[in-house]
Amino acid sequence: MGIFDFIKNQFIEVIEWTDTTTNTIVYQFPVHKHEIKMGAQLTVRESQAAIFVNEGQIADIFNPGRYVLSTENMPVLTKLKSWMYGFNSPFKADVYFVNTKQFTDQKWGTANPIMMRDAEFGVIRLRAFGNFSFRVTDPAQFLREVFGTNQVYDTQNIVGQIRRIIISGLSDLLGESKIPALDLAMYYDELSEHAKEKIQKHLDALGLSLTSLFIENISLPEEVEKVLDKRTSMGILGDLNKYTKYQSAEAIRDAAQNDGGLAGAGVGLGAGAALGNAFSQAFQNINQQPNNSVICPKCQAKVPVDHRFCGNCGNAMSTPQINCVKCNAEIPADAKFCPKCGTPQAIERFCPKCGQQMEVSSKFCPKCGTKAE
Repeated sequence: MGIFDFIKNQFIEVIEWTDTTTNTIVYQFPVHKHEIKMGAQLTVRESQAAIFVNEGQIADIFNPGRYVLSTENMPVLTKLKSWMYGFNSPFKADVYFVNTKQFTDQKWGTANPIMMRDAEFGVIRLRAFGNFSFRVTDPAQFLREVFGTNQVYDTQNIVGQIRRIIISGLSDLLGESKIPALDLAMYYDELSEHAKEKIQKHLDALGLSLTSLFIENISLPEEVEKVLDKRTSMGILGDLNKYTKYQSAEAIRDAAQNDGGLAGAGVGLGAGAALGNAFSQAFQNINQQPNNSVICPKCQAKVPVDHRFCGNCGNAMSTPQINCVKCNAEIPADAKFCPKCGTPQAIERFCPKCGQQMEVSSKFCPKCGTKAE
């Protein structure tokens, strides 16, 4: 090593750092034997801060700008050192450059599901994920509490802790909010803002600031989502009878397109016959008339039982008839009095001898044979 190299290494004239990475937070400037010449030039760029540490103690912090190191620009270190050898004497210090820019697109997610109580589903498990951004707002606090004397400190060293703080705060917030699981998507922005405020107080102690927090998705367990999909499908299908009829017709068409008909569908002759019977039963069940309707004798249209006229052709529908309890005349089943003799029609009749309940139109007791009154 020549004399000039020795002098160059001994007395640093220019101190600066150009970051060539995207994730470095702290960089320690290499100083030979920690000696810096008083009067050297210091350049601190935007989104940077320079920390001078002397004998383990923070001496000075420089914000963006260009400085000539002198007693005017280094009042704390000057007071500590009480310079006795003039302004050009070297001093020893560690120089740390701290990146104060935003570190964006940092991912967070729940490693384990969040247990919570839901009004509709009961106890459920939720998973969530999103991204966040952070920056160093207090370099001195960040040095004291986080990176210490590391020569290089990057985002991988701190994002794990920030993720855990986010998940803890968000889990607590979800439990307190009591928002139904199906309505959570409506409140992603509000939950993100409240979570950011809740988490920031923990980051203040580290000299950090959470500049943004986004919830990308909160999801239910896979088995619950499958049940919800089935419920949604049922709502979309609407009339299940029509859907079953349509599905049966589609299956018959597909089977007929195979070589050999139903047997060619890979089910064999016996299985094909069973399939045909299943289709026939499906159509039979679909075409069965509901209990609350009758067939119009004129146009064969379905007519509700309580309608006196057919809504399709206007034909008068016959009314069910019973016999009068006294004169035995045919009267409407819902008549309260006989239109012929005026006798009230009893809803219930009992045998005067044995008490057996009898049909309204019965003339004799079916149990003991006593003639009805």
